Amino acid sequence: MARIVLVGAGSLQFGLGTMGDIFQSEVLAGSHVILHDINPQALAKVEAAGQAFLEEHDLPFTLSATLDRSVALEGADFVIISIEVGDRFALWEQDWRVPQQYGIRQVYGENGGPGGLFHSLRITPPILAIVGDIMRICPEATIFNYSNPMSRICTTVHRRYPQARLIGMCHEISSLKRHLPLILDTPWENLKTRAGGLNHFSVLLEASYRDTGRDAYPDILAKAPSYFEHQPSLGAMLKYAKETGATSEDAAAEAPALEEETWAERRLFKAILEDFGLLPITTDSHLGEYVQWAWDAVDHKGILDFYSFYKQYLAQREPRIELKLTERVIPIIEGILTDAGYEEGAVNVPNAGLIPDLPEWLVVEVPGTVDADGVHGVALPEYPRGFLGMLQDQVAVHNMTADAILSGSRATVIQALLVDPVVDVYAPVRELVDTMLELQSEHLGYIQ
Repeated sequence: MARIVLVGAGSLQFGLGTMGDIFQSEVLAGSHVILHDINPQALAKVEAAGQAFLEEHDLPFTLSATLDRSVALEGADFVIISIEVGDRFALWEQDWRVPQQYGIRQVYGENGGPGGLFHSLRITPPILAIVGDIMRICPEATIFNYSNPMSRICTTVHRRYPQARLIGMCHEISSLKRHLPLILDTPWENLKTRAGGLNHFSVLLEASYRDTGRDAYPDILAKAPSYFEHQPSLGAMLKYAKETGATSEDAAAEAPALEEETWAERRLFKAILEDFGLLPITTDSHLGEYVQWAWDAVDHKGILDFYSFYKQYLAQREPRIELKLTERVIPIIEGILTDAGYEEGAVNVPNAGLIPDLPEWLVVEVPGTVDADGVHGVALPEYPRGFLGMLQDQVAVHNMTADAILSGSRATVIQALLVDPVVDVYAPVRELVDTMLELQSEHLGYIQ
């Protein structure tokens, strides 16, 4: 019987979705789920939905909700964090567009580049406060973070609280399960894969067929181009949804019948595949945040279509509790409780020698083994040198971001921008920082 705390549970998408993941688990039967949020109306709505679902389905779980984080964390075994601050999309668009106005050619602005810096400066302090409470109240609890920018948040938290049992989680790894069976014409269960890098900046490193043991990577390199040349256009899906009133989910379901586009939102992806011989696990929007030459390579319209599609999807989606597994955090919790010893496809943990020639403190995304002692990163000793070079470009960025957050120093924020490979200008950087501090003063007032 575990005590599982959901921090940020007032979000319908996170609160209802995660309850469904928990409630479908036989291993977790008898557990108590504690919902916590700072928004009383949103929290009450999610709690009511959860209690009604438990009663309707007569499930062996108990549920409570509280606005008091200290109460929520008392006796917690597992804490799952998924938060944002302020108006998510309005602030995101400031992170994205304001640096562009100052001449910085960033392609997205959520996790990497200047946008990733300002996002990190805004969201990491409340997560540090949450983890600080965990270390005071339930220091042995395992913590899972879903908030972005994943690697910058987790690097900073581990620097402030090195004893925290914090693991970053992201669902981008699921793209392999979606695409590889179609590319290789074999069931996912017949494939053994490993990927690694930084969160949203990771590539497939190994792939083999379980039935024969044969290396599948040559087949991937040979067949992936023709597959990705015939993917549905995101613009066509968005247009279909607007014209028909269909939800974004329905438009995605109709995708095979819609207009195709060559390498849709995958032109930088294509460059990595062709020039580095590696299959990225994400698309241009995220990849391009970390690459200094991305502006010349990405599918800009595809990125804009993806962003519009994502906003529309969240606006139209009506989250509900379903007894099905949607995220990987619950299998990890089950694996810890049962001492499973299995390998999870992607976890974000301090490097500690897992990827060579990267510092130990940098949080990397690697496979992880899961047992009673927790989650342990899998070493990737033969990491490809070319892509490793681009990971190394991010070391100073993460280092200075963490220092800026922990010190609250405007001078360090400026340095965090000047060491970023995406920033190729100097003159406007100080004014950019002052503009962002003014625009987001409600959240960045601690920067002096």
